[in-house]
Amino acid sequence: MPVSLDFARLRDILLHMNAARAVAVVADILIVAYVIYRILVLIRGTRAVSLIKGLAVLFIANLVSRILGLTTVYWLLQRAITMVFVALPIVFMPELRRALEQIGRGRLFGAGFDLFSREDAARSIGEIARAASLLSAQKIGALIIIERDTGLQDFVETGVRMDAVVSAELLMNIFIPNTPLHDGSVIIRGDRIAAASCYLPLTENPNLSKRLGTRHRAALGISEQTDAVAVIVSEETGAISIASAGRLTRHLDETSLKQKLTTLLTPAARRKSGFWEWVRGEAR
Repeated sequence: MPVSLDFARLRDILLHMNAARAVAVVADILIVAYVIYRILVLIRGTRAVSLIKGLAVLFIANLVSRILGLTTVYWLLQRAITMVFVALPIVFMPELRRALEQIGRGRLFGAGFDLFSREDAARSIGEIARAASLLSAQKIGALIIIERDTGLQDFVETGVRMDAVVSAELLMNIFIPNTPLHDGSVIIRGDRIAAASCYLPLTENPNLSKRLGTRHRAALGISEQTDAVAVIVSEETGAISIASAGRLTRHLDETSLKQKLTTLLTPAARRKSGFWEWVRGEAR
């Protein structure tokens, strides 16, 4: 009898161990899948996608040359892959910096915190959308940058400090041609205009359309280096565009611009846009 009891106890222990191991395996798979998803979201729409495709071609060519016994080609590819891995930190510097910033903001593995409260966001979004619509109707060029988690103080200091409440009328007056503040961008922090006539870095994306001017390139540049949202009004066509995370959405009207800004700036709406929107390709 004692022997049978010991066997029964041992069997229970093994069953519990197997159950615990199964839970650990499932958790491990889910964590790795989520990390891969966040990395894909991070690099989507950046130069890193093309670079990763190039790496995949190198690895496939390396494998094929080894299977076919192409000794010289295999040797060359091995050296090339070694050099690529040495150069990766330099080549992927913008993406690595962006990833580290997102980890610091708590956004790589979570939603993080938002600079806007719901009330401030709703009022500011309405004023920005109305200003963009009015500027578009008159074909007055404008570049409005909305700060989120990444501080834009370095860029604020390149312009003229204002610390004024966001309003459509004030934004219009700033961008009227031949006025002292019309050149450059406006930076909005919370529900206030922090500065005007600010200078921004230009995008280094070689695939950008040549038809896009300096405003669009500056908007993409700041959205690549930070998590800021940029609203652009074209001086040539009056078209309204929005740039976020290095991606440009063009030809918006007041309503669609307001919807985009709400999704990007309102905490509740930002939590709703996520994996399934990415899968459907609607988050652009």
